[in-house]
Amino acid sequence: MSEVTLTAKPGREPGSRASGRLRTVGQVPAVVYGHGITPVAVSIDWRELRAALTTDAGTNALINLEVAGDTHLTIVRDMQRHPIRHDVLHVDFQVVDRDQVISVDVPVVLTGESQAVNDTTGATVEQTMHSLTIKSKPGAIPNEISVDISSLEIGHAIRVGDLTLPEGVETDVDPEETVASATVVQAEPEPTEEGEELAEGEEGAEAEAGEGGEAPTAEGGEGESADTSE
Repeated sequence: MSEVTLTAKPGREPGSRASGRLRTVGQVPAVVYGHGITPVAVSIDWRELRAALTTDAGTNALINLEVAGDTHLTIVRDMQRHPIRHDVLHVDFQVVDRDQVISVDVPVVLTGESQAVNDTTGATVEQTMHSLTIKSKPGAIPNEISVDISSLEIGHAIRVGDLTLPEGVETDVDPEETVASATVVQAEPEPTEEGEELAEGEEGAEAEAGEGGEAPTAEGGEGESADTSE
């Protein structure tokens, strides 16, 4: 995996107002922690950070973060965004060891086309897992997990246990977890002529009952019982 280098400025003031002022000048509040170092509050240029995170590795990019003359190998462990504008509000950089296994989420990407799905009316491939939690050393983190669905048959599924992971990569996710499946979407049955006539008859009876009040209960009158006394 390729690495990028960024420079972080230490000495960031705490508090939401100070963080807001940083964002107005294109800086993002951040913290650097992990691997035995004391957490350091820093700020980083947003444009440089965005460029670092738009490589093929995405948010799993390895970042050599320069802080006050020291360089730390880091990954972005958390990135807070504004709920509406989606602006980056804060970033957590975790210091990692090249020789130590870490856990990260990697995107799952479907490749190929299922001939069985293409040949079946109403069939579709449903992807139920879009990222997989893997364990590996930082340098072995894959950009994505590719899943070939070319041989996927209708009614079958590809599960975590079916995936071929790169060398040096493992996962603790249940091997029975579904990644993608091929199913046929059942169309709504169209009403038959007999069913339509029955429905129309019921609607007509309801309409007559509504216009004429209560239905007759005896031959002698409407809604009244017959007089049997003499």
